[in-house]
Amino acid sequence: MTKWQKEQLQLENAYALAMLHEDGIVETTTKRQWKNGTRQFKLPTGQSLATYKSGYVRRCDSSDRIWQLNHKYKRKTRWTFLDGNQLVTKEFNTYARALIWSGVARLNFLHKYAKKNYLNK
Repeated sequence: MTKWQKEQLQLENAYALAMLHEDGIVETTTKRQWKNGTRQFKLPTGQSLATYKSGYVRRCDSSDRIWQLNHKYKRKTRWTFLDGNQLVTKEFNTYARALIWSGVARLNFLHKYAKKNYLNK
């Protein structure tokens, strides 16, 4: 682990502690999740929110319902395929998620989302 990575981890841990003291948001990350780069938090209202190393922030209500919270945007996607003997290119409008690469930024997004939608602040 580089010096920069250690500093980022310290900043993330400090932010998680600040969320606990400010709003009572408790970190419930398991050892396996920690190893994978996932951090899970339980709100005082009972909901669970998690941040992932891949850039996603998700709401985890139960094992079968996990919702992505990242902002989504429209983009054009092209597919090229063979139709009989001809190559055909089609263009479609699809949705993509804006990934949050910084761990501190993911925690900040999670904290703001929790305050707005669950803690009424």
